[in-house]
Amino acid sequence: MSVAKQAVAGNSEMLQIADAVAREKNIDRDSVLEAMEQAIQIAGRRKYGLEHDIKAEIDRKSGAIHLFRQTHVVEEVEDPVTQITVADAKKKDAALEAGSIIKDPLPPIDFGRIAAQTAKQVIVQKVRDAERDRQYEEFKDRLGEIANGVVKRVEYGNVIVDFGRTEAMIRRDELIPRETFRTGDRIRAYIYDVRREKTGPQVFLSRTHPDFMAKLFAQEVPEIYDGIIEIVAVARDPGSRAKIAVMSHDPSVNPVLSCVGVRGTRVQAVVSELQGEKVDIIEYSDDPATFIVNALSSAEVSKVVIDEDNSRIEVVVGDDQLSLAIGRRGQNVRLASQLIGWSIDILTEEAESDRRTEEFNKLSQMFIEALNVEEVIAHLLVTEGFTSIEEVGYVPVEDLAGIEGFDEDVAEELRQRARDYLEAQADEAQKKLKEMGVADDLINFEPLSLDILKVIAVKGIKTLDDLADLAADEFKELAPNSGLNDDQINELIMKAREHWFDGDNA
Repeated sequence: MSVAKQAVAGNSEMLQIADAVAREKNIDRDSVLEAMEQAIQIAGRRKYGLEHDIKAEIDRKSGAIHLFRQTHVVEEVEDPVTQITVADAKKKDAALEAGSIIKDPLPPIDFGRIAAQTAKQVIVQKVRDAERDRQYEEFKDRLGEIANGVVKRVEYGNVIVDFGRTEAMIRRDELIPRETFRTGDRIRAYIYDVRREKTGPQVFLSRTHPDFMAKLFAQEVPEIYDGIIEIVAVARDPGSRAKIAVMSHDPSVNPVLSCVGVRGTRVQAVVSELQGEKVDIIEYSDDPATFIVNALSSAEVSKVVIDEDNSRIEVVVGDDQLSLAIGRRGQNVRLASQLIGWSIDILTEEAESDRRTEEFNKLSQMFIEALNVEEVIAHLLVTEGFTSIEEVGYVPVEDLAGIEGFDEDVAEELRQRARDYLEAQADEAQKKLKEMGVADDLINFEPLSLDILKVIAVKGIKTLDDLADLAADEFKELAPNSGLNDDQINELIMKAREHWFDGDNA
């Protein structure tokens, strides 16, 4: 007897079937009963007419099947088969209102062979859908965990992993280079993505994801699991080398030694799982300079220069330390950069000295030409940290007069020469802009520097309206080296639009 026939054969049998399917498929009993109800409804429509609104209900306690036709009470009838006006409904029951549903009981149906087969297909499909939903919810909740499974097959380099009721995939590029798996091998991998698809949940695993290493350490190091030690960042070159930054929330616990373990047992367990991938365990520091020194591990750092505005770090090392700092094919500095999230430039002491000398001479020459001063004065200005004519022109007199060998008269003279030079440069720049056809309203727009104006004018922005019409992304494309962040650009553009609203107010 088919499932559908059994469903109407006896009330108790209906519940027994639902319980058996729910246990076998590990899904909710109500989901099975709902599938049975839908199957009975389909059979009912086939018998009484597809145009009718047929509903079936299975009593969750007794298993009794109730089949009935629904008629909706409405103000205006659009479908006379499934709807009835309020006036006609009140003839049957004065309590009926618009929105009420009239349920007319129908006699039990005798399933024919085709109807029974259709009902069975509906039940099977509904059960399968419920099973897929359960699998999706299960693995969605496991996102970010390490999963253990068995290799079911290998297809075009992709590994299909069996978890019993569900399969998962490790794409070829998510496998550690040079590692191979055969059918039947046990495998551990990181669940990084779960997608709901028509064919069932798609679970994607990775053995190259940085968090895979982090989770492995959490399994091997109890202090990480307990929250005493925190993994701050991980950078990997899968199968070759990795860096992991850790910090301790307990001053008495050394995070690096805890992760290494007695005689290296803990880190070695991770290294073995990662096919011999070398792991540098680094102590995290809130100070970027200290953190980068730790991140470069074996190399000895002489000096660190930080550019916080551009998230760049310049690291100076001895000539004999350069290869260690950079690493084979730049691996060491690349991983260190990924770990701290900053760009890193590596220089030797000699190269850094040559660059400083070049910058010193360049700045000195700029002051000599712009301020018409002797070399010794230019050198003094550079030595004291002055890097632009603007700084000299608008620095307080006492700051200049405080330089050894200067007095207030010299300071005032230098300031005046700097301002004269800047004014002459501005006049020349404005003259060129006018020759380019740039309107006075844009030239006189104070928030925009003349240097940036030159750049955008060449690209067609020649009036204040042109600037006001730009979006922030468009401005960044026109002047990628403006030095302005998104907020500053938006503020600049909004300022340029003010004259539009001023005109409305007038």
